[in-house]
Amino acid sequence: MFKGSIVAIVTPFRNGKVDEKKLRELIDFQIKNGSRGIVPCGTTGESATLSFEEHERVIEITIEQVNKRVPVIAGTGSNSTQEAIMLTKQAASSGADASLQVSPYYNRPTQKGLYEHFKAVADSVKIPIILYNIAGRTGVNIEPETIAKLANDCKNIVAVKEASGNLEQMSRIKALCPPNFQLTSGDDGLTLPVLSIGGVGIISVVANIVPADVANLVSAFEKGDIKQAQSLHYKLLPLVKAIFIETNPIPVKTALGLMGMCEPDLRLPMCAMSADNLEKLKKALRDYRLL
Repeated sequence: MFKGSIVAIVTPFRNGKVDEKKLRELIDFQIKNGSRGIVPCGTTGESATLSFEEHERVIEITIEQVNKRVPVIAGTGSNSTQEAIMLTKQAASSGADASLQVSPYYNRPTQKGLYEHFKAVADSVKIPIILYNIAGRTGVNIEPETIAKLANDCKNIVAVKEASGNLEQMSRIKALCPPNFQLTSGDDGLTLPVLSIGGVGIISVVANIVPADVANLVSAFEKGDIKQAQSLHYKLLPLVKAIFIETNPIPVKTALGLMGMCEPDLRLPMCAMSADNLEKLKKALRDYRLL
């Protein structure tokens, strides 16, 4: 249902406000270069510092600009269950194809709390839900058994974006969940390994700047061209390392600014890169012939 390279798109700002024109341009750039889905208002989209009005507007713009060419998977998670339900209902009513639900951050709920949170969100809408497991940001891991219970109990919980970095855990998810439950990589450096254990694609950060290569990696694997997939994997690795040299989305937004694709403006507490890391990023972009 949600396969291939799906971009977790940045939210461009200009003079402190959402740059709606640039957002539309970035969406068209993604679709033209093979991205098979758009995720607005994810971590990369700086959802944590968007107002409710901005959050709703960014999703509306994305749905409008995409115009049904690819799925729109709206980031509508929260550490407040009622807030997550509100945002998800808004996205569904605006026409989003699915919702990406990050596990509640800071609260550190139990596995029972996680189950009840996600079930409450899933029960509030009819659109598909993709779980987002990233304990490094949220402070709590969604255990494979909890994911399997949700997959079995909630018909519209259809996939997980796995950013644990733990392939053994991801393998357990595949083993425990129904056959049609989809595993998607949440780490750009693990796209190929995740595909090899039954994953269906990547929700990608680096695709913001090199969408065609990320899309082609997944497509090559799907076609059985493992050598080409491996070649693209190793080509991308140095760029991926540079894109995560500081907290996402600082480097990728800086890269887009250097490439002239949007302003590199960030919202505090995200701030400009250190001088040393900026030089490393520039070198990686030059080596990739992006500058």
